[in-house]
Amino acid sequence: MAEVTATPSEKGTDAAVAVLRPRVSINEKILRIVIPILALATGIALWQWAIVANEVPRYILPSPVDAATALYTDWGTLWPALVVTLRITFMALALALIGGVTLAIILVQSRWIELTLYPFAVILQVTPMIAVAPLLLIYAPDTQTALLICAFIVAFFPILSNMVQGLKSVDHNLLNLFELYGARSWQALLFLKIPASMPYFMAGLRIGGGLSLIAAVVAEFAAGSAGQGSGLAFRLLESQYRLNLPRLFAALILLCCTGIAIFALTSFISWLTLHRWHESAIRREN
Repeated sequence: MAEVTATPSEKGTDAAVAVLRPRVSINEKILRIVIPILALATGIALWQWAIVANEVPRYILPSPVDAATALYTDWGTLWPALVVTLRITFMALALALIGGVTLAIILVQSRWIELTLYPFAVILQVTPMIAVAPLLLIYAPDTQTALLICAFIVAFFPILSNMVQGLKSVDHNLLNLFELYGARSWQALLFLKIPASMPYFMAGLRIGGGLSLIAAVVAEFAAGSAGQGSGLAFRLLESQYRLNLPRLFAALILLCCTGIAIFALTSFISWLTLHRWHESAIRREN
């Protein structure tokens, strides 16, 4: 059989393509970072220009410079409040992960248990947290526990529902293969159902992470917690009552940055888990 060799021109073309591909990839990655930053910077610049051009007083609408100054000068007040809110957020998220995954596995293992317990989970989800918070403040031993329960309830259902859907979405052909080889139910669960449900679980994690922060702040509003050991919600209300809008905007900026950081963290965990094998995280070649 004749040996086929590449001509010099073909080799040069292949080398050029090989050299260009990384550059295109690097440029695309840079654009993904630069474009959002430019859009955000443009929005902040327009905000600052509108305040200066229209001479809007800071007690009506502070400028980005005023908010940044308040964030720096009031850091000693805002940072402890943020720590309190973050502690409730992450504790609630951890409990929601443990409870949601555990209950999802129990529900999927038995159809009758699912029919019995799932309606209670739906009831907890559709009941407004503002209506539940006063009851929790009455029956909970302290305010922090009530806030934790509120945040847990809100973050729990997305994780539960996504995990249940993921455990039920396993390819039935693979299940039949496990049964054919005599795998026990716990083996099918451990080696097939749980790995296959990871994309759904990660989606629930991203949703639950954001909702746990929202629920922590809303619960603080509903509880009306004040004084030492209070979260950012109290600082927002305090700034509103004192018409200290720069501090209010500084607290809002802290909350926004915290929400973005939580979403980025959960998205990174999702990518780290799925990027080697799942279509949602694998980079397409075409």
